[in-house]
Amino acid sequence: MTASADFWFDPACPWAWMTSRWMLEVEQVRDVQTTWHVMSLAILNEDRDEHDENWQRKLGIVRVLIAAEQAHGNEVLLPLYTALGNRIHVEHKGTKHADLLPEALAEAGLPASLVEAKDTDRYDDALRKSHLAGMELVGMEVGTPVIAVEGSAFFGPVVTPAPKGEAAGKLWDGVRLVAGTEGFFELKRTRDRDPIFD
Repeated sequence: MTASADFWFDPACPWAWMTSRWMLEVEQVRDVQTTWHVMSLAILNEDRDEHDENWQRKLGIVRVLIAAEQAHGNEVLLPLYTALGNRIHVEHKGTKHADLLPEALAEAGLPASLVEAKDTDRYDDALRKSHLAGMELVGMEVGTPVIAVEGSAFFGPVVTPAPKGEAAGKLWDGVRLVAGTEGFFELKRTRDRDPIFD
């Protein structure tokens, strides 16, 4: 029987990008289907960060994702996330790239008019609802990504480069094992390298 996983991401986060590419590999070698959800680092840090241009830009990107999902269904999130993530992380254009949203929307086959969502708070209630759905499962002390499977939710795994093939499957097996252990909370060590986008 196919397992279901829920994955919350903010496209600005390079570590969430790495984990999302791993999750796509997991789907190739394990019987699991992922449903993608939007969370927001801007919302997560709204009480700590200055609401400057960078903060507004990150908020705008996730607003567009929510607008696309509302208009065209959940299935558009992965292709739009992939189009955004390739530009932001793989092509090193970052979130400041002027044509980031129009190019990503075009690649995902979505209307260019969705870019208008970035400058309105019309989608903020739905964005907060999506964000909190993930955070309430895992706790408010973590960031993105959040993954939920079989009644357990966890932050991460934070890994680089993203494992491929059976190595991706083995990591998934291990993550599910520890996440399913009653009373288990975390494993962590200091990161000693930047994300490797391959």
